[in-house]
Amino acid sequence: MAAIKYNARDCEFEIEDFANPGTWVAIGPTAINTFSKSREYETADTTTFGSEGQAESQNMQIGKAISLEGFRLKDPDTGALDAGQALVEAQAERLGDDSLVGFRMAAPGDTTWEVWPEATFQLGDEGGGNNDKVTWSVTVTRSGPATTAAKA
Repeated sequence: MAAIKYNARDCEFEIEDFANPGTWVAIGPTAINTFSKSREYETADTTTFGSEGQAESQNMQIGKAISLEGFRLKDPDTGALDAGQALVEAQAERLGDDSLVGFRMAAPGDTTWEVWPEATFQLGDEGGGNNDKVTWSVTVTRSGPATTAAKA
């Protein structure tokens, strides 16, 4: 079959529960309405006199991050947040070595997760206007290399 476009809404995002390593929790599956994966490169200038005025460089480092945006989910009876959003918010308060925890994502039809074994979580703005639902966002930044894991 030829490659086809797929729906962004069918992508999955999970955070590892820092209190129960190896346990993964979906992040707002009914709340996220947009995501953006970014890459940042650092290059080394390798230009020499022999380059004859033509710039030369090599990629030396790559950084990856993903921003998730949508709505904040809260149970009106208990006040409990969506389990994944609650974990993200708790993780965003942790510092130093504790600021690193696993994150994983998959596109529709994937049989494996793309896993960031160590990532940091930084919350974005939250709010809304008179006729809006409260927004929610987080930026997840990979620390170290990615791996993969089979989807169950």
